[in-house]
Amino acid sequence: MKEEISKVIANTAYQTYERRLQREVLEEDVPHHVAIIMDGNRRFAREFGLAPNEGHVKGKEKLEEVMEWCLELGIKVLTVYAFSTENLLRQADEVKCLMDLFEENFLKLAKDERIHKHHIRLTVIGQIDLLPDNVQQAIRTALDATKDYDSYYYNIALAYGSRQEIVQAIRSIAEDVKQGKMDIEDIDERTVSSYMYTAQFPDPDLVLRTSGEERVSNFLLWQLAYSELYFTDVFWPGFRKVDFLRAIRTYQQRKRRFGK
Repeated sequence: MKEEISKVIANTAYQTYERRLQREVLEEDVPHHVAIIMDGNRRFAREFGLAPNEGHVKGKEKLEEVMEWCLELGIKVLTVYAFSTENLLRQADEVKCLMDLFEENFLKLAKDERIHKHHIRLTVIGQIDLLPDNVQQAIRTALDATKDYDSYYYNIALAYGSRQEIVQAIRSIAEDVKQGKMDIEDIDERTVSSYMYTAQFPDPDLVLRTSGEERVSNFLLWQLAYSELYFTDVFWPGFRKVDFLRAIRTYQQRKRRFGK
């Protein structure tokens, strides 16, 4: 009985703290664009005695929660690193599990009431042609279902690598110069940005990584030049709303100078 009472008290205290923290965050400007490196699914699973694939399922569920938090805070652009080109080299059964989750999730997003209620446009960045046909079809279904929306943006990086993105941009620029569409003198930072997968979006204000690793792992290398970076040691499936709010609050407490 005492244990149950202690749990109720702890839960009430947590909820009270969460509400207070959210009020404080909403009193200041929230970041327009948040990018997240979702890391730690497998270590979370190992810590709780689960199979690695179960960690990925928990990670997918967490992402749905985070999308809700962004809506509550009015964060307009959310970009998540879901699957890198290097991840294709993992064990075949793990890759298949992830591909099945991607297919399921994109088909679900195409019909998700929250997506349509809030007019959220889905975008996928990366080398999509490297993914299985069924995943590509599911992606096209979701993109087509949200193509006319412009209130919020939800970007998912799949088969993505930032160095590959930059190389592709360089090749495209070189081809346009070769064809006389532009002069070499016309190439500047704005030009390069316009050839990136994220050309239609502002650079991230905040880049957040879970799991305790403090590196960006080939994610948005060009775009995060002046982003604020935040690292937390919480594994992605265990990422709580208070963890997210603390990241936003830390961002709000920093002074952004953009190199000036």
